[in-house]
Amino acid sequence: MGRLAQTEGLTEVQRDILATVHDFVEKEILPVATELEHADEYPEKIVDGMKQLGLFGLTIPEEYGGLGESLLTYALVVEEIARGWMSVSGIINTHFIVAHMIVQHGTQEQKDYFLPKMAAGEVRGAFSMSEPGLGSDVAAIRTRAVRDGAGYVINGQKMWLTNGATSNLVALLGRTDEGHDAPHRNLTCFLIPAGRVLGGLPGRGFYQMMDGIEVGRVNVAARGCGIALRAFELGVDYAQRRHTFGQPIAQHQAIAFKLAEMATKVEAAHQMMVMAARRKDSGSRNDLEAGMAKYLASEYAKEVVEDSFRIHGGYGFSKEYEIERLYREAPMLLIGEGTAEIQKMIVARRLLEEYRIAD
Repeated sequence: MGRLAQTEGLTEVQRDILATVHDFVEKEILPVATELEHADEYPEKIVDGMKQLGLFGLTIPEEYGGLGESLLTYALVVEEIARGWMSVSGIINTHFIVAHMIVQHGTQEQKDYFLPKMAAGEVRGAFSMSEPGLGSDVAAIRTRAVRDGAGYVINGQKMWLTNGATSNLVALLGRTDEGHDAPHRNLTCFLIPAGRVLGGLPGRGFYQMMDGIEVGRVNVAARGCGIALRAFELGVDYAQRRHTFGQPIAQHQAIAFKLAEMATKVEAAHQMMVMAARRKDSGSRNDLEAGMAKYLASEYAKEVVEDSFRIHGGYGFSKEYEIERLYREAPMLLIGEGTAEIQKMIVARRLLEEYRIAD
């Protein structure tokens, strides 16, 4: 592990967890990631390995069989996994979001039933909010849930359901129209296929999902940090091995400046991601920090990957080089968990609240 993207103030337990995950990434993910990705093959063996490490229960309280770790630990684990293969980190992201929502908002019965199974990896969570044509306008959701005796009948159409093919628990946001004037107060989160209303009471789904999205945005920031770090590692390695005009290209000022800029972006994104995670862990509202971290890390990831791609020259197009995969993966971060434009809207809105001038 190099000097970049280090985190001060970690406990011994946190350092042990990260060291274990780093070793897992080096031995079990990096050697096979590109081959599996090119084959469009689901990484079943990698997922089983993460299950054995207890990663599916990383943030679930110990009383339910989890490790009881913080959002910061979760984010740093995601950063490390994304460094190995960004797509794999998505498998645990939505699982963590659903687990977080159940921990924070579920009834005691829901916690007792779902969390031990989720910690063991027997139940894997997925997150269903997006719909065709709605984009980031969550309050305009059309999927409708109508009361039918003691339960609900849900009709609608969802899309971009990460983990949808492999999960067996879906947190779904639907409209229940409980009579409130504000559209977002008529939304309810359901746990499917159990058909249970999260927390037992309808009309709270918007707030529950937004709480989960704040966790998800820290996750996407961590994924951006991980892929940027890996792109830098590949670039700095290649720049010292590739020779032109009698010396490594790293000695040419044009390439040396790129490496300096890339490293600075890696470090800046990492520190902002850590700040957003720690603020959420403190119990404070972190939509401003999470939005900033997601926006910055995603943009920097794209730029660092592109610079590493440029350093590789024509080899960057070759499927034999890992940077080719990263070059295709990085753009997803610009739109996942809300586009860069949405993040800027959130950040600007919160700033105007914080810095409102007196009338």
